[in-house]
Amino acid sequence: MSTELPGDARGLVVTASNRAAAGVYEDRSGQALAAGLRELGFAVEGPHVRPDDVDELEAVLRNGVDLGFDVVLTTGGTGLSPTDVTPEATRNVLEREAPGIAEAIRRYGEPQVPTSVLSRGLAGIAGRTLIVNLPGSTGGVRDALAVLGPLLPHIVSQLRGGDHARP
Repeated sequence: MSTELPGDARGLVVTASNRAAAGVYEDRSGQALAAGLRELGFAVEGPHVRPDDVDELEAVLRNGVDLGFDVVLTTGGTGLSPTDVTPEATRNVLEREAPGIAEAIRRYGEPQVPTSVLSRGLAGIAGRTLIVNLPGSTGGVRDALAVLGPLLPHIVSQLRGGDHARP
């Protein structure tokens, strides 16, 4: 398993929140996510704050894939409220799901926050980009980064061709 992140790894952070997009409050989870990715060694773009809208979120995710980001991480919009549509937008973009990643993130948070299992976040691949939906809280972001941190060097290596031949 690859344990070192390539020096040119790039990440895109997207926050899905109607209230943050409208300026009602500051986007703390996106800022925490961007800082966490930088600590892991990624060059980070964002956070880009967008309203909870399937079409708008789908467009920003597709753009991240088209621009060749290694990872696109979202925060927010994964809950049960009628406006939480990040998984729907993500599903429209994914070519292959990686359900174990999303399940591991939910499991990690469950002992401290039993409601973490209510997150409908997805994880998967589009092109050579990993997309993962994280909860819209700084605690959820922290938990997700604890899970993703050890996995991301190997994932990025694999998506770039790693020790497996490219199709």
